[in-house]
Amino acid sequence: MNEIVYKILAFIVGLLLGTIFFGGLWFTVRKLVTSKIPALLFLGSFILRVSITLIGFYYISSGSWQRLLICVAGFIIARYTVIHFTKSNKEKQVLLQKEVSHET
Repeated sequence: MNEIVYKILAFIVGLLLGTIFFGGLWFTVRKLVTSKIPALLFLGSFILRVSITLIGFYYISSGSWQRLLICVAGFIIARYTVIHFTKSNKEKQVLLQKEVSHET
């Protein structure tokens, strides 16, 4: 029973790590335009995001490849979730119009 709890926890941590990584990437890209030193902001953000993600993967896996795989699945699902929530309304309308035009 404990293994099931650990796998659920691994999935939730994967979602959290993915949200931090891809949400941080989205935030960084938005701030690059107004930054005085964009290269430093990008490099610092990249190192921080990758470090948090790799440390999270390391601790959640605890030597179990199944938990690591479940965590990565949560990470990938978080990617699509962040993409969905960070799209502008205009982009969503364009995609919807393309889908409607393909149906006719």
